[in-house]
Amino acid sequence: MAVLNTVSIAEIKARGSIKDADVLKLRRNYYDDGIITAEEADVIFALNEACPVQDPAWADCFVETITDYLVEQAGPRGYLTAENAHWLIERIGRDGRVDSKTEFELLVNVLDKSRWAPQSLVRFALEQVKQAVLSGAGPLRSDEMLEPGTVSETDVNLLRRILYAAASDGCIAITRIEAEVLFEIDESSSGHDNHPAWTDLFVKAIANCVMAASGYAPPPREAALAGEGLERRGHFSLDAILTGVWPGFKGFFAGYREQTTEEGAIAHLTRQKVEIITHDAVEPANAAWLAQRIGRQGKITPNERALLMFLKTESPAIDPALRGLVDKAAAVV
Repeated sequence: MAVLNTVSIAEIKARGSIKDADVLKLRRNYYDDGIITAEEADVIFALNEACPVQDPAWADCFVETITDYLVEQAGPRGYLTAENAHWLIERIGRDGRVDSKTEFELLVNVLDKSRWAPQSLVRFALEQVKQAVLSGAGPLRSDEMLEPGTVSETDVNLLRRILYAAASDGCIAITRIEAEVLFEIDESSSGHDNHPAWTDLFVKAIANCVMAASGYAPPPREAALAGEGLERRGHFSLDAILTGVWPGFKGFFAGYREQTTEEGAIAHLTRQKVEIITHDAVEPANAAWLAQRIGRQGKITPNERALLMFLKTESPAIDPALRGLVDKAAAVV
């Protein structure tokens, strides 16, 4: 890319702005050789940080070039290692927070374009939405005025995007780390005026964990967590579940089927492969952990009760470790 020879880095930093003309030069040189070195990636980040004024073309250029560097060139090609994930987090969230929508878009794009990404980076992405919910402020809240602790439809869409992106290659059930953040958001937002789509996503995501922990092969996440029902068949809502009326969702578990011994062994080997390549553990959400995690604060949240009621009514079978909890929740009026 030879970015250091393309534009005057000092000049751009001095004026504090990146113009579309600068972006055009960067892109032209990038297309010439298609190579971004580690030094050039750092320069691109330095420009982004030093220039609060950015013409529209910069955001796409920034996201595309850094994604290409991490996923295609930093190696191993197509995968993201724990070391490279740490490199990214150090540059967009040293204090644990991403400061701009552009950097958040980069984060999600890297997850989406990589075949596999470390769970540490997935959690970091989910935590950004959690922080927006808890604080009611930040770059993910710039266009919304919401009471802290409230989950918006935008939050749900962002969570769904991250969970889709995190399973770029294969039918992987929601992991323990992913489920943990969803539980934390649910506990923090319980009792607030959350968008109905939050119950829909929470129930589907944790039900996905439960079914995988009960020996079922999960469908692709795009099918397991799909939100089409929100537009086409009515909300998969808290009230609908608790009253036993949720038309259109009777076939939710149709995508799950009992996993054979061979399929279970292949799934285990796949997780081992991912761990070897990314240098980061992939921990399933097993039934024992789920049984302890649901209602961990001494009471079951409304969304957790909706989950358990739905499982009791609709699920073909669940692990015995969860059966008692399901029956207890169903007995509560």
